[in-house]
Amino acid sequence: MTVAPQALLSIHDVMPETLRQTDSILKDVAAHGRRPPALLVVPGRDWDSGQISRLRQWQRDGCELIAHGWHHETQPRKPWHRIHAALISRNVAEHLALDPGGIADLMCRSREWFGEVGLVTPTAYVPPAWALGMGAGHLSPLPYVCVETLGGVHLRGSDGRWLFRRLPLVGFEADTRFRTGFLNIMNRLQCRHGRRRGLPVRIGIHPRDPELLLADALEQLLRQDWTALRYADLIS
Repeated sequence: MTVAPQALLSIHDVMPETLRQTDSILKDVAAHGRRPPALLVVPGRDWDSGQISRLRQWQRDGCELIAHGWHHETQPRKPWHRIHAALISRNVAEHLALDPGGIADLMCRSREWFGEVGLVTPTAYVPPAWALGMGAGHLSPLPYVCVETLGGVHLRGSDGRWLFRRLPLVGFEADTRFRTGFLNIMNRLQCRHGRRRGLPVRIGIHPRDPELLLADALEQLLRQDWTALRYADLIS
């Protein structure tokens, strides 16, 4: 698996319970000479002042902080949500339990939290499991300029219009043999697509990935020669 010349590197599910794993991944990324990745922060967890100070330090060190849901946990009730949970998201795709109004409120509340605790307010948002749960037409009134989903990123232009840019995505959250096989195939296809089209590849790292079945593949990818992008680069 060979990644494209450019990649957007992010660590997902940054919350009080995962700060130790996040710190370890950050050190590994730095050891490979990479610029600090984006951190997808879950605001609605039980953060204390010391943990928020840690986020602030990571932000000073160059990490982009991105809004990532609210609780990052839900109970699937709708048929489609249950299917999605069984195949992909398990119990984390909280948008799928809400209507568009509820999703918009959650996204706004997620962004506001950063300013309330003294962090730089994010301009980008990634829903848990990349599951937005509503059409792009609902994005216009929201205070973001970049919203990432499974297929790519929605970007707000200078004229206020939203455009969708398809970007390949690779992931390593393989805790079963089935997921390992599936992700191996999908990652190769996504990387091949990125190379052929000259597109940046999104690399999503979850806190437990270095302990799971695709840890070696992740480490191999980090050793490859590619330039790290930021969400701000996509926006500009």
